[in-house]
Amino acid sequence: MTTFALIGAGPGLGLAAARRFGAAGHRVALVSRSAQHQDNLAAELARENIHARGFNADVLDPASLTAALREAADTLGPVEILQFSPVPRGDFMKPVLDTAATDLDDPLAFSVKGPVTCVNAVLPGMRELGRGTLLFVNGSSAVRPNPNVAGTSIAFAAESAYAAMLHDALAGENIHVAQLIVPGAIRSDAEHSSPRALAERLYAIHTERGGFRHYAEPMPA
Repeated sequence: MTTFALIGAGPGLGLAAARRFGAAGHRVALVSRSAQHQDNLAAELARENIHARGFNADVLDPASLTAALREAADTLGPVEILQFSPVPRGDFMKPVLDTAATDLDDPLAFSVKGPVTCVNAVLPGMRELGRGTLLFVNGSSAVRPNPNVAGTSIAFAAESAYAAMLHDALAGENIHVAQLIVPGAIRSDAEHSSPRALAERLYAIHTERGGFRHYAEPMPA
């Protein structure tokens, strides 16, 4: 049995993705800063006979990410699927003319160093399995820079570049790398961008193993 590792486990998209991949037979590693959130999600998943366990880590702390993912593999089984979808902090989103160089430290650590750390932690196990999937979830500023949210626009663009390079570099090893762009807000009543719809889309990306970039719905004009 293999593990679906979720970076940024929360009650919206995180829970929906955990439920979808867990229903497919994967154990679920819930990685976040809040043990209480992890316990609540694990209990809800357990009622659906999904084996889930929480692991404490902060995306801004590479050592904690590495430790959490290694512990997850040791206790639940090798990580076959990694989903990187933590929610950026509000203070990452200053207008471009109000953004100083130091304002980019945390956004870049969050969206670039965090993913690099996670990939380096799980890649050896995926190579040993002979398969794997790396899923990156981003908002529209990853592909269309928004001057009102400069920090995430810059950091998401860098994350996109890293993920795209991984897609090409790992394709020959049966490790699929993909990015899902969610142009608008994630809402329970949205046809294509509800947590459940996005979780289904992410599972389809994992199983169908198509191209690199996917859109939950068309970008607004």
